[in-house]
Amino acid sequence: EDDFQFLLCEGCRQESPNLKLLTCLHTLCLGCLGKNKPVGQCPVCCTAIPQASGIPDMDNLLFTNLQARLRVYKQMVDGVDLFCDNCGKSGEFWCSECFEFLCTKCFEAHQRYLRWESHRAKRVMDIRAGSAKDFLAGIRRTGSLFCSNPDHKSQPVSIYCQRCEKALCCSCALLDNHHAPFRDIRSETQRRQEELSSMERELRRRRSGFEATYASLQGEAARLEEAQREMRELIRQRVEQLVRLIRQEEEELVGLVEARQEQGRRELARELRHVEGVLWRMEAGERLVEKMNLYATEQEVMDMQPFIKGSLQELQRLQPPAAMDQAEPGPFAECRAKLQAL
Repeated sequence: EDDFQFLLCEGCRQESPNLKLLTCLHTLCLGCLGKNKPVGQCPVCCTAIPQASGIPDMDNLLFTNLQARLRVYKQMVDGVDLFCDNCGKSGEFWCSECFEFLCTKCFEAHQRYLRWESHRAKRVMDIRAGSAKDFLAGIRRTGSLFCSNPDHKSQPVSIYCQRCEKALCCSCALLDNHHAPFRDIRSETQRRQEELSSMERELRRRRSGFEATYASLQGEAARLEEAQREMRELIRQRVEQLVRLIRQEEEELVGLVEARQEQGRRELARELRHVEGVLWRMEAGERLVEKMNLYATEQEVMDMQPFIKGSLQELQRLQPPAAMDQAEPGPFAECRAKLQAL
């Protein structure tokens, strides 16, 4: 089965009796071509299909006929439904020209009447003992061409008309004077096969150039992938480096904020203590003057008044600290500047 996987549809990989040969030389079944999207393109290589319907006109006769021949071979190997196509008895022979099974009696008649027409029936047991390739090779050697004229369809052909490019039987060649020049059909078949072989060799030579280009493109794609990987890695490393630097700046800025906060806290605490002391002194002065007015004797006034007056005059000369202007740079102005620069 591995030797004949090429007979399967190249789309669904299934055996099909309706195989079409595309201009790109891929073979697909009608089912795959009917489901093909987009219509008008080979689903394997995306080559355009000339037919507007997306269904090629050319049948892959080789693959279809090989499938039919292999089914017959499998039927013989499995020993299933081997009945004579003439009388229904057990089929023990098979004729590659008639494509029929024959019992022993029908085989003898077959050999008697068709022995001069290249009909060579073989025993089913002998065919079963050989390989599928041997079976196909035997059919190929015994195969005959028949005239394309419906009136002569049973006539074997041996002549090829170069003008109309058709195989003819002797009757067509003699009766129709439009056919000329002639060539032996076997020579023409061999010439066509050699022409295809020559083209195949040239195709193989040209293919090496495309394979080299394909390998070069694959290498370029690999280099592109590698360059992308390296760039992604470089980006990741640089971002990590930037993150580390930003974290370092963060630590420095937080440390600066804490230092400025501590400095500001100490300054504010000093101002608070100063203002609080002034308030306590004023409160003490107010209380002392009040008590002097209520309870001091003249002698006490005379003795204490100059001292109290000097202290009150000193308090009067004091000015409250100006309130902090929000527009002026605060203790974190340096931090803001560094953060803005970052």
